[in-house]
Amino acid sequence: MSSRADDAALIGAFEASAPDLLAYLARRVGADDAGDLLGETMVVAWRRVRHLPDDPERARMWLFGVARKTLLNHARGERRRRALHERVRGEGEGSRLQAPPADGGAEIRDAIARLDPDLAEVIRLVHWDGFSLTDAAALLGVPASTVRGRNQRAKALLRAALSVEAPLA
Repeated sequence: MSSRADDAALIGAFEASAPDLLAYLARRVGADDAGDLLGETMVVAWRRVRHLPDDPERARMWLFGVARKTLLNHARGERRRRALHERVRGEGEGSRLQAPPADGGAEIRDAIARLDPDLAEVIRLVHWDGFSLTDAAALLGVPASTVRGRNQRAKALLRAALSVEAPLA
């Protein structure tokens, strides 16, 4: 059971981070599912409130870590549902259909989606969500040098895929 002080600290951290968390989730699953995942993130955070760091920036990073794990659980569930759907329909792995995104960023989003999941997540964290390489490393639970290498490799692959001459930021 959590104390009122823990609950108050979590509410403050969540209120300060909720818009960024929602944007983080929406960029990965779309606006329709992002709100539900934000709610799941809050429930998980409340259950683990005793682990909430006292420092506001560390608390924000902790909440993003909780959101990331919630997102990974969601992705696993989605893969299971798709696999079950394909088995029920009797279709093979190669028959998946995906609707293209309706906006002009489809080419970039598709190129990122074709990257190895670890590389794609680094690109999203650093270039979409604005995290530093060090913060992204903390969120992913890997050394900063690993994230630097993944970032460089992902940018090189994206440049090649998009035939872009100018370097990515």
